[in-house]
Amino acid sequence: MNLGLVSATYLFAAVLFILSLGGLSGQESAKRAVWYGVVGMVLAGGATILSPDVSSLSLILPVILVGAALGAIVARRVQMTEMPQLVAALHSFVGLAAVFVGFNAHLQLADVAGMNETTRAGLTGFAKVLAQKLADPSGVLVSIMKVEVFLGVFIGAVTFTGSVIAFAKLAGKVDGKAMKLPGGHVLNAGCAIASVILLGFYFQSNDLWPLAAMTILALFIGYHLIMGIGGADMPVVVSMLNSYSGWAAAAIGFTLGNDLLIVTGALVGSSGAILSYIMCQAMNRSFISVILGGFGSTTAPATEIIGEQVAIDADGVAAALNDADSVVIIPGYGMAVAQAQGAVSEVTRKLRSKGKNVRFAIHPVAGRLPGHMNVLLAEAKVPYDIVLEMDEINDDFPETDVAIVIGSNDIVNPAAQEDPNSPISGMPVLECWKAKQVFVSKRGQGTGYSGIENPLFYRDNTRMFYGDAKSSLEKLLRLID
Repeated sequence: MNLGLVSATYLFAAVLFILSLGGLSGQESAKRAVWYGVVGMVLAGGATILSPDVSSLSLILPVILVGAALGAIVARRVQMTEMPQLVAALHSFVGLAAVFVGFNAHLQLADVAGMNETTRAGLTGFAKVLAQKLADPSGVLVSIMKVEVFLGVFIGAVTFTGSVIAFAKLAGKVDGKAMKLPGGHVLNAGCAIASVILLGFYFQSNDLWPLAAMTILALFIGYHLIMGIGGADMPVVVSMLNSYSGWAAAAIGFTLGNDLLIVTGALVGSSGAILSYIMCQAMNRSFISVILGGFGSTTAPATEIIGEQVAIDADGVAAALNDADSVVIIPGYGMAVAQAQGAVSEVTRKLRSKGKNVRFAIHPVAGRLPGHMNVLLAEAKVPYDIVLEMDEINDDFPETDVAIVIGSNDIVNPAAQEDPNSPISGMPVLECWKAKQVFVSKRGQGTGYSGIENPLFYRDNTRMFYGDAKSSLEKLLRLID
């Protein structure tokens, strides 16, 4: 392909990426939006491989085939409950790629700088771009490239270790509690300042050591930042790392002179940052506090809860559902763990067939990934029009006969509104306790992922429906008249 056709293909792919991003804002258009993204990626990858700057297809094609095979295997094996940690793992690949590209660019720049004019004239691809920059008598182009390389490696290294730790926390391989080394934020700030100083050294020389030293510091920053963020904030962390991976990709694009990579990285980076900010608002978290590893977060101990959790069996829940006219189901991560979305869908279908008004209430940070519950319900073929966001359904709880909470904790915790000492004080929550009856499906009396006790479980109108969510709902299904 000539450069003109490559540029035209890139432009078309960029349009498809924008359409894909826009379509993901609605459940009805999400499936079509995914296909826009798939087609755009195929076109972008194909145009890059067939561009005149690529001369080693014999090396590239086998690697692509191996990567595609591994991706297909992982996609088939990973359960929906494991999607958050998979996304975090994939973010780490983008960060690592940015680091490799940056170091490769530095090494190639040094090689081209040592060539004579005759040898440079025969270069192709990225090496030719480097030769053109070195030909600039002012040296400005090379200086700009050094800054691009340095920033790309820095962002990539932070993204890599941050994503690895996020994966480990989400997968349960590392304790989900916030943990910092002695010195905490001072260490992070010191490493950031040292990185800026190293940029000055790198800017003034052609040595590798400032870049290598900065990479080590950036790897530590990524590790320490995410270790300092607690489990309750992990949905925001995943979104934030998505933003970081986008900016890392954009940095790679500037280094390689690839316009499509710049556009795509900017789309991912900006959309991820906006989503992170929206989610912080939904959790009453400071955006700056979260991205800086919980900077300045101090909270008084929560008020002690007095009372007991009253259990109920499947017969009691079924009787209430048979008498109810309106039902609201609130799914959480416990539903995902139990893989109960199919049973939830069957219960919903049976209740609706009897003329009951059944709807779902989705909190913005339910689960451990933005949109986690929406994806699970769509997989179970729950109709889109009865899946409502928090702001759309909160006012309806006082007129609701039965609210069923399936594996949720923090997002239905009244302490967010009633206890100023609670760690989640001020966080917008689903006000299910205002319903006439509330049934909470949980495995036991644990406090959930964030470790915060929930006074909802002790309310007079709340009954605890203990057991595995899938098994409990299957029992319930057989008892509904």
